[in-house]
Amino acid sequence: MESIQAIKQRFGIIGNDAKLNRAIEKAIQVAPTDISVLVTGESGVGKESIPKIIHQLSHRKHGKYIAVNCGAIPEGTIDSELFGHEKGSFTGATQTREGYFEVADGGTIFLDEVGELPLTTQVRLLRVLENGEFIKVGSSKVQKTNVRIVAATNVNMFEAIKKEKFREDLYYRLSTVDINIPPLRERKEDIHLLFRKFASDFALKYKMPTIKLEDDAVAILVKHRWNGNIRELRNVAEQISVLEQTRTISAVTLQSYLPSQGSNLPAIINTSKSESDFSSEREILYKVLFDMKGDLNDLKKLTMELMKSGNASDVQKKNEGLIQKIYGGEDEDESFDDAVEDLEVLSIPEKTIIETPTIENSQDKYHFAEEIEEEETLSLQDKELELIKKSLERHQGKRKLAAAELGISERTLYRKIKQYDL
Repeated sequence: MESIQAIKQRFGIIGNDAKLNRAIEKAIQVAPTDISVLVTGESGVGKESIPKIIHQLSHRKHGKYIAVNCGAIPEGTIDSELFGHEKGSFTGATQTREGYFEVADGGTIFLDEVGELPLTTQVRLLRVLENGEFIKVGSSKVQKTNVRIVAATNVNMFEAIKKEKFREDLYYRLSTVDINIPPLRERKEDIHLLFRKFASDFALKYKMPTIKLEDDAVAILVKHRWNGNIRELRNVAEQISVLEQTRTISAVTLQSYLPSQGSNLPAIINTSKSESDFSSEREILYKVLFDMKGDLNDLKKLTMELMKSGNASDVQKKNEGLIQKIYGGEDEDESFDDAVEDLEVLSIPEKTIIETPTIENSQDKYHFAEEIEEEETLSLQDKELELIKKSLERHQGKRKLAAAELGISERTLYRKIKQYDL
């Protein structure tokens, strides 16, 4: 088994970071087997080196090695690229074509950016991983292939699984062994080594003297965050090598090539948001008004029951649930009894003849009872409708949760939904 240092020299890997050495060591150990490997890490950290190490140290090294960038292939053609297609299977398919899995039989396929695969392609890939079978686009014939799959991604796979953008069963099939490549900002001691290597390469390529950094420039180079990792460092080294006439680079000169990172002061950002959280004070106000409206309508209903029956105990038994909702707590009966004691029960005279209302009887002392049927203003109805819609959207149409959030019963919410034709 080759040493880690020998592997670095063979594949042009620079750095002495412990995490990088551990990643290379895992690649060496897993290479002789046919286990699927998932290489994770940020964009630009050099994930493509690991599949090459695995392939060259495996018994498949004489077979084909194919690297496929899954994010660069359009969704409509990726199945054809990976698994092939039959003649006439779709517009433009003028002849039968072999896919990568058929061509690389006996070798290794490196699926870069595997997190970008469409869900339909993920199902096909899962079948290849399980039993080595695939079907060409437009064919019904099952074909066999013997390939080793090494995948890589810079996507947070658990977040992708949570958002249903990546299949959980496929993730566990791919990540039998997970090799993580650390970002450049965690490899402080390697940053200057890499810069010197790139500077030497570009000096040889462009036939000019090698650039060198002053001590203060080295300090700035190491402190920089390098969001683009090794790719960004290489670009900066190339720019300076081509554009600068003076081959000794100061801190000021280097700083002009580095993008501004903004303030380094820490900040606490609360990205979590409660499901029942409202985005503005105005919505909270409308929520309160909506609750008040519901309580007022319930009180009106109780008042009408008392006016019609004149028997408080019967009304209390008949509307026990409504009374508990309005008064709440353990003492709802006492609260209701206290309210009834202060209420003058109005006797409504029985009439068998329907009279035509006149100016005199329209001024009846009970004319305020007409206000019971009075409709709310249009703006309040609109806001009530808006609140109901938002609550249903937040709870994905679950009426029970929406009713609890709005402070109304599920039956009342159902009536409102029918009323507003939601």
